[in-house]
Amino acid sequence: MLSEFRYHAINRAGKTMQGTVYAKNKRTAEKLIEQNAQKFNLTIQKIHKKRLFLFTVKLPNGKKVKGRQYAFEKSEVENALRKMGHQNVKIEPALIDIKTKPPYASVLMFINLSTFLLKEKMSYDKILRMLADDEANLTLREALKKIESELKKGKEGTEVFARYEDIFGKFPAYMLGLATKSGNMAQVHEATSKFMERDMEYKKSLRKALLSPAMTVLFMFAAVGYYIGVIFPKTAGLFEDFGIDLPTMTAATLRLSEFIGTYWWVMLLMILTPIIILGAYWRTEKGRIKRDKMMIKLPLIGHLLHKSSIEIFFRVFAAIYSGSENNIDTLTAAAEACRNSYMEHGVKEIAIPLMLKEGMGLIPALIKANVFNRSTINRLKSGTEAGNILSSAKQIAAFYEKETTYKMEVLIESIQSLIGAFIAIVITLLTIVSSEIALVSPDTSTM
Repeated sequence: MLSEFRYHAINRAGKTMQGTVYAKNKRTAEKLIEQNAQKFNLTIQKIHKKRLFLFTVKLPNGKKVKGRQYAFEKSEVENALRKMGHQNVKIEPALIDIKTKPPYASVLMFINLSTFLLKEKMSYDKILRMLADDEANLTLREALKKIESELKKGKEGTEVFARYEDIFGKFPAYMLGLATKSGNMAQVHEATSKFMERDMEYKKSLRKALLSPAMTVLFMFAAVGYYIGVIFPKTAGLFEDFGIDLPTMTAATLRLSEFIGTYWWVMLLMILTPIIILGAYWRTEKGRIKRDKMMIKLPLIGHLLHKSSIEIFFRVFAAIYSGSENNIDTLTAAAEACRNSYMEHGVKEIAIPLMLKEGMGLIPALIKANVFNRSTINRLKSGTEAGNILSSAKQIAAFYEKETTYKMEVLIESIQSLIGAFIAIVITLLTIVSSEIALVSPDTSTM
C-alpha cells in the first residue's frame, strides 16, 4: 500500500519549499523525489514519511482519552491537539503499524451502502465520513477518512482513488474515481458493486470447480500413499517373514509399498518440480497469457470460464461506455477487469492498436483479436447495425450471467459426484486388498 512522503528542499533562488510523493517504500520515494529535484533544480534537505502516532489526552475531569493520528512529525500532532484546547497530552510514535488489505466483502459492503445513500441524495463527503466512522476494518476506515479529506481539498477523484487501488482493487478504484466526475454517481457505484459481486462469484465457482476437487484428490492420494507405504507393510510383512505365500493383490501391493519406501523422494521430486517450474512460469506475463488461454480450452469447464470472462468484460464495458465506438479507455478498462490475461492481451495488443493505427472499427478489430466467441461477435454486430452497441453489451452480460451461473452449478455438482465415485472406487480397492489378508492361511504341515 502506498505511503505518503514529504520532502523539504531549497531551490536555486534559496527559497525553502516542500512537496509530497506517494510510494510503496522509502527507496522508491527517494527516487521520485530525486527526479523532482533534477527537474526543478532543487536541493533536498530532508524527507519524512507520514507515520502513525498514538496519543493520550487527559481531560479536566481526569478522564483519559486515547487516539491515533497519522502525521509527518510528532510536533504536528501536538500542535493540532493544543489548538483543540488539550494541554495535558502524551504522544508516542507507534512501534508497529501493520496495514492489511481489508476483506473483499468489506469493500463490497462500502460500495453497496454508498450506492444506497447516493440514491437517497446524501452528499458524498457525508457518506465517506459516516461509513468511515462505522467501518470495523482499520485499514479501510483510515483510507476512507483520507479520501474524504483529499476530495474536500479539491483533488482529482481518479488520482485520489488510484492511490488506494491496493485496498479497493484496481478496477473498483478506477470506477470509484470515475464516479466523482460522473453526473450519476449512484449508477456508477451500482455498476461497480455488480462487477464485484460477479467477480466474487467467478472466483468462488473456479475454486469449487477446479481447486477443491484437485485438493481433494491430492489429499486422498497422500492418505493412500501413507497407507500403502507405512501401514500396509507392517501387516502384510508379518506373513512374508514367516514364508507364507501371499495372495496376488496383496503381493503386488507389498511390492508397490517397497518401491514407494525406496524411491519416495524421486516420486516427490517428479511431482513438485513441474509444479514449481509451472508456477514460476505462470508468474511471468507470457506465462499468464498461456495459462489463461489453456484454461478456456479445458474440456467441460473451459467454455464456461471463457463466457464468465466475456460477461465481466461487457459488464464493465457497458458501465463506462461513453458512446464513441473508438472508446479506447473503455476497452482497456474492460480488458483489465475481465480476469483473463489471454483476452486482455488480445484486446490491448491486437484490437486497440488496429483501431488506433489502421483506423479499424470496433467489431473488425475484436474479430482480429480472436478472443471472443462467434455468438458474442454476432450480437455486437447486431447492436452496431441497430446503432445501439451499449444495449448489446448489456444483453451479452445479462445472458452469460444467467447461462454460466446455471451451468456452473450443474457442472460443479457433476464434478463432485465424479470425485465421490472415484474416492469410493479407491476405498473399495483398498478394502479388497486389506481383506485379502484374511484369506491367508499358513501351512500347518510344517508346524
